[in-house]
Amino acid sequence: MDFIASDQSCLDWTGDCLLIGLSEESLPLTGILSDLNDQVSGMLQMLIEEEAFEGKLGATAITRLSPSSRVKKIGVVGLGSSAGMDLEGLRRGAAIAARTAQKARCKSLGISFPVWNNNQALTAQALTEGVFLALNQDRRFKSEPDKSKTELAQVSLLSFAGEDDAIEKAKLICEGVVLARELVAAPPNVVTPEKLADTAAEIANTHGLTLEILEREQCEELGMGAYLGVAQASDLPPKFIHLTYNPSGSPSVSAQRKLAIIGKGLTFDSGGLNLKTGGSGIEMMKIDMGGAAAVLGAAQAIAQIKPANVEVHFITAATENMVSGHAMRPGDILTASNGKTIEVNNTDAEGRLTLADALVFADKLGVDAVVDLATLTGACVVALGDDIAALFSQDEELSQTLTSAARTSGEKMWQMPMEEKYFEGLKSVVADMKNTGPRAGGSITAALFLKQFVKETPWAHIDVAGPVWSEKENGYNNPGATGYGVRMLVEWIING
Repeated sequence: MDFIASDQSCLDWTGDCLLIGLSEESLPLTGILSDLNDQVSGMLQMLIEEEAFEGKLGATAITRLSPSSRVKKIGVVGLGSSAGMDLEGLRRGAAIAARTAQKARCKSLGISFPVWNNNQALTAQALTEGVFLALNQDRRFKSEPDKSKTELAQVSLLSFAGEDDAIEKAKLICEGVVLARELVAAPPNVVTPEKLADTAAEIANTHGLTLEILEREQCEELGMGAYLGVAQASDLPPKFIHLTYNPSGSPSVSAQRKLAIIGKGLTFDSGGLNLKTGGSGIEMMKIDMGGAAAVLGAAQAIAQIKPANVEVHFITAATENMVSGHAMRPGDILTASNGKTIEVNNTDAEGRLTLADALVFADKLGVDAVVDLATLTGACVVALGDDIAALFSQDEELSQTLTSAARTSGEKMWQMPMEEKYFEGLKSVVADMKNTGPRAGGSITAALFLKQFVKETPWAHIDVAGPVWSEKENGYNNPGATGYGVRMLVEWIING
């Protein structure tokens, strides 16, 4: 699919389908839109009246024009109140426009939408993201192609001349999102720890990143007892993945900012000996590497966008949590690589064990900030639902930059409290801590557990258990994996 930053307006463009983004305040039609209505013999106003279109958010209407018209079909997309219009609203509006054009069996689409906050570049990026992600369909595991849909081949962003760089940036970010979506959506017999390592190797080899893969023996030498405790039941070897992006591709180039991003990488979570049973959603535990998928998607995008003056370490401790005679047992005590001892009182709280050693590893890199993403707790979903991730951090500046990045990317996130008193629930009689606490405040105690493995580095934990998967169409997300986190991470790395 080609995207064009067009210097043509809605009055000049020629193609299959022209879709106009209208706010509630755009009606009645004035200015260029009134001229457009005259040009199409009043059909635009007639469509608006017949469909009782009022510009409400998400509303659409489309009609065919005469055979002699320069566009075959014309339509409108509601953007809601202009006072509340933001990049995410435009992004979602573009997704609706793309789906509307595809449903109308159009091969070319012209989008005429307003500019947000006089910022053409960010608007062009958001519109491209909305179209790209909405039309992305994962049919890798279908035996027959979908012959019912007409593929949209060309999208013109009208009156966005000169914004080719913004469109290209959006496409690179979206390709990272698609990589994350495909990793999360693939079954666990396809995406294994080795597959994640191979994906990292492909990114490194293609785009010039530095890659370090620590095998089990090397992890043992580093004392990663928490991570390896989880891994010991699986027949598949664990892979500790460390990708590094350096400005200009050279480790010798000094960066002004150094960041580490960690993704939880459980390619399948059976629960271990605390086995996930009926109604537990065990069949969906392929998504438990959603954090790692986001990290790899962001790594691919950053490697191609090539931001200056920032060094980024992309880390995941990949493994499975399985059941066997070698499995860690409830009551076992594990020693993490910082010397902290952990009494395992629930083998199904395994993600935080793998993250513990990953955090210690990242903390030793001398970075300015560490951020981890993890599908960590069901408690987070209970608190915030399926659409919103939870942010935990006691560093206000880091929290603000991440929140700002999430607002720009349109990925919803809400900062949660880190109530130190709740750590009392993690105290163990026989070890430094237990790996789970009381049911109440479960996402908070999980964050407090992780905090024990970071010394002085500013750190944030993002629980993405809800938004990595969508059961139904939602904005530019189709049913399935969403690729949540990639766009936010890229925005934070570049502008944070």
